[in-house]
Amino acid sequence: MLTKTNPLATPDRASRLDSRETAFLSHLGQQGHIDQLSMGRIEAAIRNSRADLQTVILELGLLSEGRLADVQAEYLGLERLPKEELSLSLGRIEGVTDEYLKKSDFVAIDENTASISLATGKAVIDDQLRALGYFTGKNIQVKICEVSAVRAARDRHFASNSDSANAGQIQLLPEEDVERLRDVASEAPVVKLLNRLVSEAVEKKASDIHIEPLEDHIRVRFRLDGTLQTMEQLERNLLAGLVSRIKILSRLNIAEQRLPQDGRMRLAVRGTDVDMRVSTAPVLFGETIVMRILDQQELPLDFDALGFTRQQTAKIKKLLSHPNGIILVTGPTGSGKTTTLYSALTSLNRDGVKLFSAEDPVEYQLAGVNQIQVKPSIGLDFASILRSVLRQDPDIIMIGEMRDVETARIAVQASLTGHLVLATLHTNSAAASVTRLLDMGIEGFLLGSALRGIVAQRLVRKSCTACGKGRPVKTSACVTCSQTGYAGRTVVCEILEITDDIRGAIARNAREQDIENMAVSNGMTTLFDDGKRKVEAGETTLEELHRAVGDRTK
Repeated sequence: MLTKTNPLATPDRASRLDSRETAFLSHLGQQGHIDQLSMGRIEAAIRNSRADLQTVILELGLLSEGRLADVQAEYLGLERLPKEELSLSLGRIEGVTDEYLKKSDFVAIDENTASISLATGKAVIDDQLRALGYFTGKNIQVKICEVSAVRAARDRHFASNSDSANAGQIQLLPEEDVERLRDVASEAPVVKLLNRLVSEAVEKKASDIHIEPLEDHIRVRFRLDGTLQTMEQLERNLLAGLVSRIKILSRLNIAEQRLPQDGRMRLAVRGTDVDMRVSTAPVLFGETIVMRILDQQELPLDFDALGFTRQQTAKIKKLLSHPNGIILVTGPTGSGKTTTLYSALTSLNRDGVKLFSAEDPVEYQLAGVNQIQVKPSIGLDFASILRSVLRQDPDIIMIGEMRDVETARIAVQASLTGHLVLATLHTNSAAASVTRLLDMGIEGFLLGSALRGIVAQRLVRKSCTACGKGRPVKTSACVTCSQTGYAGRTVVCEILEITDDIRGAIARNAREQDIENMAVSNGMTTLFDDGKRKVEAGETTLEELHRAVGDRTK
C-alpha cells in the first residue's frame, strides 16, 4: 500500500512553471498553437495562482480540451484516446490506495501481470506516473484523453462504489419499482395535474415551469417576464408520479434518479401541441425539473416586435446587408440573444442563400435553415460543426455561442473568406466583446478586419398599462400583470458599428473603455441611455432598468 512518505503523495502546486511545462509551452508557441501574448498571460496566471499549465490554458480559452489533447499526444508521442472510447473497466490498481486514485488525474483502463494501461488528460507526464510504475513494479502505458472525460470516468466509478456501499444514497431503481412508477404516472390525477400546470403556464405566457421538491411540499414556480413567481404548493406524495410522468413523456430513464437528464416533450394544450425542453437534476429532497416552453407561435421573429426602434432596426439590417464578416449579439443568459439571431436569420432567409446554424440546443425550428444540434458527448462541438459546414458551400452561418478560441478562430477565417457569420457571446457590453475575443487570443488585426458590428442587449419588463397607466402601480385587482406592475418585456440595446477608426483601435488592442468612448463619439447610444429613453416614454421604470443593466449614474 502507498505510504505517507512515498512520492505518489500529491505535492503542493508550485506557483511557477517547471522545466517540463516550460518545454511544452515553448512547443505550443513554436507550432503556432499559442501566440507570444497568450504565453505571457499563461505565465502571469500561473504566477498569481496555484493552477497547473493545462488548467490555465483551458480556463483562458486558448485551446479547447480536444485540441489540447491532440497536441499533447503528438508532442509526447502517445496514443490519443477519443473520449467516446473511454470506458472505465478497472477502478482500482493493486497496491494503490483509493484515496490516492480519487485525487489522481488518470484512470486505469487495463491491468495485467506486467503492465497497467492508463488514460490521462495531463498536459505533461510528470513524476506521479513514474512513481506509480516504481511502486507497482509494472510498465505504465499511457493514452491521452480530454481531462474532463478522464475525471468524469474516475468520479463515476467511485460514486458508483460509494452509492452501493451507502444505503442512504439514491439507487438505480429495481424493475418492480420502475413498473410501480409507470403505473402511478399513468393515473388520472397525475395526468390531469401535469396538463393543468402546462395549460396555466401557456395561458400566462410563462417561459419556464419549475417543479422543486422541498422537505414538506413541492413548490411550483413559473418564470414570467424573466422573473420567477411561486404559483402553488403541492403535496409531497405527488412528486414520484409527477416526475415519472414528465420523464416518460420526455423519453428519459425513470429508473435513473442519481444523475441529471435532459430531453424534450410535447403536450397538447387546448388543441395545440406545445414543445418543451426538459431538464432534471437530483437535489436534497428528490428531483427538481425545469420545463422550458418552446411555443413557436408566440415567438416574434421581427425586430420591431422585439422592441427595437426603427433606427435600431435600420442599423441592424444595414449590418446584415454585408456579404461577409462577423456580427455579434451579446449579453447575459436570458437577454434574448438567440431570438434576435433567429430574427436576423428570418430576414436573411430567401431563395439563393444557403443558411446553416450550430446550436446548443436547437430551441426553435426555422424553415429553410439547416440547423445542427451540438452533441459534445460524440465529439460534435461548435468547432467541428463549423469545419464541416464550411465544406457545405454556405452563405450565412449562425453560431449559437462562441465558447472557445478554436470556434472563434474558425469563425474569423470563415468571415474573411466570404461568409457572413452571426454569433452570440456572453459579455456585458458591445465593447467588452472586442476585448473578450482579444483576450481569447484572436489577433487584433484579424478581428478588426472580420467584425462588422456588435449588438449588446438586455430584456426589461414593460410597465403594465392596464393598472398603472405607464407606471408599476400595484393593485389588488389587476389580472393582466398578476399584481406585479409589469406585463411583457422589451429590448434595450446598444449597437456598435465597426468604423475605420474603431477597426484601427481593435488592431492596436485598445482598451474596452477607449473603444466604447470612440463608439459613443460616433453616435452609439449606450444600453443605459437607450433604457432611459424607454423610462421617459413610460414603457418601463428606472428600477427595472437598474435591475437589468445596472446603475450607470454612480
